Amino acid sequence: MDSAAPDPSVEALLHALLPARVVLHSHADALVALMNQTNGQSAVEELYGDRVIVVPYVMPGFDLARLAADLWQRLSSSRTEGMVLLNHGLFTLGDTAEEAYSRHIEFIDMAEEHSAFASSAISPRLDSQDPIPGDPLELAHFRAEASRIVGRAMIVSQSSSPRALAFAGAPDVAVTATRGPATPDHVIRTKRIPLIGRDLRTYAAEYEEYFTQNSSRRGTEPAALDPAPRVVLDPEWGLVTLGGSVAESSIAADIYLHTMDIIDAAERQGGYRALPAGDIFDVEYWELEQAKLRLSKSAKRFQGEVALVTGAASGIGRACAEVLLAQGAAVIGLDLNADVSETFSCTGWLGIQADVSSIDQLRAAIDRGVRRFGGIDIMVPAAGIFAKSAPIAALEDEAWLRSFNVNTTAVARLFALAHPYLAMAPNGGRVVMIASKNVAAPGPGASAYSASKTAAAQLARVAALEWAPDGIRVNLVHPDAVFDTGLWTPELLAERASKYGMTEAEYKRRNLLHLEITSRDVGLAVSELCSATFRATTGANVPIDGGNERVV
Repeated sequence: MDSAAPDPSVEALLHALLPARVVLHSHADALVALMNQTNGQSAVEELYGDRVIVVPYVMPGFDLARLAADLWQRLSSSRTEGMVLLNHGLFTLGDTAEEAYSRHIEFIDMAEEHSAFASSAISPRLDSQDPIPGDPLELAHFRAEASRIVGRAMIVSQSSSPRALAFAGAPDVAVTATRGPATPDHVIRTKRIPLIGRDLRTYAAEYEEYFTQNSSRRGTEPAALDPAPRVVLDPEWGLVTLGGSVAESSIAADIYLHTMDIIDAAERQGGYRALPAGDIFDVEYWELEQAKLRLSKSAKRFQGEVALVTGAASGIGRACAEVLLAQGAAVIGLDLNADVSETFSCTGWLGIQADVSSIDQLRAAIDRGVRRFGGIDIMVPAAGIFAKSAPIAALEDEAWLRSFNVNTTAVARLFALAHPYLAMAPNGGRVVMIASKNVAAPGPGASAYSASKTAAAQLARVAALEWAPDGIRVNLVHPDAVFDTGLWTPELLAERASKYGMTEAEYKRRNLLHLEITSRDVGLAVSELCSATFRATTGANVPIDGGNERVV
């Protein structure tokens, strides 16, 4: 009765027509492996006897509900405790949830024992320090081509599961894995079959042929979905999944890790068999299933895109990452602070502890991020340090060198490492450099910070010149007096306020507009510069300071 509530399952009518207070339904791997064989029906009947009613495959919805209700009325007895819907799943009934659940577990245990089924779907991942095979640049190129076929930016994720690598490298994978999905409703997440290898063009052509051959089955011809795969099995990469968001790619990976176990278990017995292509097409283009996808899609501006943000655990970097995540981007966040891995808890966040002044750590972090999300579309160099204030005459070499190492050299290395990925970004690469008001108006006692930030700003201007032919936009923002950052310690704030003869509150609002500038103000400006609103802007310098007489 609540129009804002989630839609009920398409099986709600079937559940309601079965004569029990509780109906429990699953697609248990061991049972799906048993029924997805040439002799699947007889194997199920032999295993469970009259404790279940076996229902032949009928497309989910009203027809299936009517058939199941009819079979229950005609065939059930005092021993009947559930139903097995071929190529679909297991239903158990009970007067209580506990009764339905205990029956469910018993039936699944029976299927597992029958086939010596052992799930590896929750398989160990490779440690983050272990190398994952394949060149991340090749993965990014694959993502660029897939995004072109789909018509929008896509997330492409390489699984770190050794199990997936072994399955994808099996000599018969092109035969067993292309017989169809474990259950028909997986098709909306995985497409009917995976791509074996990396030939996207051939896969797309074959999908279009599949659509042409089956489109008349629905009466009125439906609109064709994009012809790109959602699951890729490659002997070098292992398992790669595609999605319009990180969540979609993760769902496809989760489903296919289970599918591997189902295929292998069925192959050990009577041989894996799926439903014919036409039956799978009916579900893939069923209006109720497509409605699920439409509801899950988002109009967020950076959906399917990947951002790399340094200094992402606090201050301006954190605010930039937060805004980009909220607007649909997946974000690779780098920071020296180990807490960066837990800065955000959403699926689109990958926090990596890394010292940006180490080129090896930068390279490893980019490698890991690209394998997780597929590429880099947006880059926000926000990491920086502010050396202890000192006049030039008292400046220490260590402070000077450290400032340039972090504020300038690290940025130059980051630019060099990220450029190949930005050049392949489906919507064009974008860089927004977090510079400083000190570039235009340095302050006394801040020579190391001012000089190193100015050098980095000049580097960004050169990048804008060099990268324009690649479709990469490079812009700069110049924050000033953003006090909710790690650069501003209480001691530094008190020192600066005293220097200008102000209270701390007055010092925070010393700009022309008398505003207190926050990290979020900077994050919002950065996201706007990355948007299509500024598609024709590169090399711009945008102050975020409330207005400064020395800059204006």
